[in-house]
Amino acid sequence: MNLDDLFRSVIQSFEEDVEQGIITETAFKLFIRNTSPVKMSGNEMLLETESSFVAEIIHENYKEQFEEKLLRFTGIPMKITVTWSDPPPVTAEVVEKKKELEKTYKRAEYEFSFETFIVGSSNKFAYAASRAVAEEPATAYNPLFIHGPSGLGKTHLLSAIQNYLSENHPEKKVLYVTGESFANELISAIQLRHDTSDFHYKYRSADVLLVDDVQFIAGKESTQEEFFHTFNELKKQGKQIVLTSDRPPKEIKTLEDRIKTRFEQGLIADIGIPEYETRVAIIKRKAELLNLDISQGLVEMIALALKANIRQLEGCVKKLKAIEHLVGTPPTLSQAQAAIREVLSDDTAAPVTIPKIMAEVGTIYEVSSDDIISMKRSANVSLARQICCYVIKETTNLSYKNIGLEIGGRDHSTVVYYIDKVRQRMEEDERTKEIITDLIRNLRV
Repeated sequence: MNLDDLFRSVIQSFEEDVEQGIITETAFKLFIRNTSPVKMSGNEMLLETESSFVAEIIHENYKEQFEEKLLRFTGIPMKITVTWSDPPPVTAEVVEKKKELEKTYKRAEYEFSFETFIVGSSNKFAYAASRAVAEEPATAYNPLFIHGPSGLGKTHLLSAIQNYLSENHPEKKVLYVTGESFANELISAIQLRHDTSDFHYKYRSADVLLVDDVQFIAGKESTQEEFFHTFNELKKQGKQIVLTSDRPPKEIKTLEDRIKTRFEQGLIADIGIPEYETRVAIIKRKAELLNLDISQGLVEMIALALKANIRQLEGCVKKLKAIEHLVGTPPTLSQAQAAIREVLSDDTAAPVTIPKIMAEVGTIYEVSSDDIISMKRSANVSLARQICCYVIKETTNLSYKNIGLEIGGRDHSTVVYYIDKVRQRMEEDERTKEIITDLIRNLRV
């Protein structure tokens, strides 16, 4: 029996397993049917499938079945190894299964409310303060400033305040905005409409203003000026302000002192890395929402391995749900370990793009991206252009030549000159150094 005939018999045996209910038809179509033999040498066989993901599924779930069937047809104890090739066109079965999975994910989304926020020692102070603000706006802590690393629940608390007020005080105008959106709206009002009256009314008529990632207004002169007056007007009217940031006010170097002072007049609450017990509770909650059968041992292993933020924990549970959905069996230890590795490798900041860099630098120095790549030589445009080159070099892998091409077709030597000028300016001017440091930090959020 040649290799192809042998493997055809193995696949037919799997088809019989489907008929007998030993494996699911979906698992057969997605994983086994598209597997092919590459070579057999001695008591070893190399199989090839369409992707690393499928190869891992086969290795973890069907390796023993393959080897048992090969033993039956050859009389020789065989060991299989699974590799993968470039993926083939996506099949209708795969598309349908993915659609079903996305529906499951959608059903598992929870409303950002106080009831769905899992409280632990790392966040209970911020939780209690947020709840107090929601129940009695502008009477307890005003402003409330919540800070902590990304992915720990700051946005959840802001949304919980918003949802609570919408339900219990629908007469109140509650406005949620990110610091970045606030800055962009102001620029649009100034540059495109040349009229800020609608902008002023929108923000200064709010009963409760919720600003997420307020650190994004730092270093932007016009934005800080506008925010300062908006803040003062709302405070004078007795309106509630809640702010979040990735760091406390004193550590936002390019935030004006007069704004820092106002932020610090209220209550500052931090959110830290969730402790083990809280991480366990988060994993169990997400698994329950996904209708995922996961053992206590796997829950504890994930909680011990993933500590940085809540998104990691929920992302790992979603990956295990995907495996269960496609394979039809509860996740195994090795699958959980693989999911953890994937989450850790995926847990990097989104790539910093050149349009994003130019937009951020342009906002700070009040020039447009078109100005930066133009031949204009006014002082603020030239400085913005130089800083763009420096930031691109610091945050991307582009060569000097390619940076020059992105910045209006400048040559290699010009880019080197720009970057050297910025480095010299940072050494001589602490303010410039702070602006660029905050800028790079915000780009990497």
